[in-house]
Amino acid sequence: MTDTAGGLTIVDPEFWHLPLSARMAHFAELREVGPFARFEFDDPFTNEKGSFYAVTRYAEVVEISRRPHDFCSGRGSTSIIDIPADAMEFFGSFIVMDDPRHARQRGIVSRKFTPRHLRGLLDSVEATCDEVIDEMCEKGDVDFVRAISQPFPLLVICDMMGIPRSEFRTVLDATNVILGAGDPDFFPGGQDDMMMALIQAGMQLASLMNELAEERRAQPADDLTSALVHADVGEDVLAPNELAAFFILLAVAGNDTTRTGASLGMHLLAENPDQRAVWQSDVDALTGSAVEEIVRCASPVTFMRRTVTRDVTLSGQDFSEGDRLILFYGAANRDPRVFRDPERFDVRRDPNPQIGFGGPGPHFCLGAHLARRELSVLFRKLFERLPDIEVTGDPVPLQAMGVPLVGGIKHLPVRFTPARRVGTGPGLGGIIDLD
Repeated sequence: MTDTAGGLTIVDPEFWHLPLSARMAHFAELREVGPFARFEFDDPFTNEKGSFYAVTRYAEVVEISRRPHDFCSGRGSTSIIDIPADAMEFFGSFIVMDDPRHARQRGIVSRKFTPRHLRGLLDSVEATCDEVIDEMCEKGDVDFVRAISQPFPLLVICDMMGIPRSEFRTVLDATNVILGAGDPDFFPGGQDDMMMALIQAGMQLASLMNELAEERRAQPADDLTSALVHADVGEDVLAPNELAAFFILLAVAGNDTTRTGASLGMHLLAENPDQRAVWQSDVDALTGSAVEEIVRCASPVTFMRRTVTRDVTLSGQDFSEGDRLILFYGAANRDPRVFRDPERFDVRRDPNPQIGFGGPGPHFCLGAHLARRELSVLFRKLFERLPDIEVTGDPVPLQAMGVPLVGGIKHLPVRFTPARRVGTGPGLGGIIDLD
């Protein structure tokens, strides 16, 4: 096997600091050896060795995803290590549950989280995007993450839930801590500091949501929080602790997938100027397929875990109850058995059955339609208002302590010809820090 990762393996934190292309080259080697690769890791909570199977081929990721009775989510779907169930659910809501609890909570949310119910919000995404671009369009050079991809999806989520703009910085700071993945920029005190900061950030978000929910029970408004605390006849509602956990999930996972997709999408366009030219030559026709290709190549969600519930055999591999299977979506999305010329970024790719939003089954991403809408609007607006925007340096990844759930980007410098604002009001009032 050729050493494409400098001797690093996927359990080494430094591996996840490598460029996306280097990581995907290493996954390609793993994928061709077989659909499963076993790795050992050090569990920081038990100080013992643990192990997992990396799942790198498309067919196996899909099959595992559609069989929740054999491969469950309720034993650590967002974490390779085992963490207490109550802590896991506090940060992960129903994505770390199995039926019937998963079906109940997801069912409550999904009734209110459809394109029809969110039509007003989906329409307002364009106005929010204009607000964000207005804050930076006169500067000429900015950090794309701080100026665009970080605030934009989080503002959409806050507006959707009814969180006042005055609380945006509170939500942003808390979500950055949770998304920090152990990065020393966020946790200078190390692991002990990280655990305390994570708990405090989660409690901040929960407190904010509980206060808002109490207000909306008394005085409903046109937002998702009101919809979730008021049920139609015969319908269930989320309990206060369930609603708080859902908000943390939405503010963190729903935010970071779009944030990372936007940042890596900009980087992919810089690496493939021919594809950028193709896209910009026919934005109306190609935005849909281009966004799908960004999700395929970037695969912002690095992994989800499934745990084997009974002794089972899959693709010739025997598994025992309790075995950890780590579904690596980026590797599956570049499987040559499914995608022609999979390492090529092609904004016209068709068909493109990417699984960047998860495989088929009960845990397919509930917010996929919102993420697609956000990415579509963002790149349309950038091409329209800042047509010569270009990347001027390498993306700086989060310095994760282990395998990151989301392959986050901290910084991405860009420059462009300064343009005029389109809004006439006070804008975002300085809630976005561009410095």
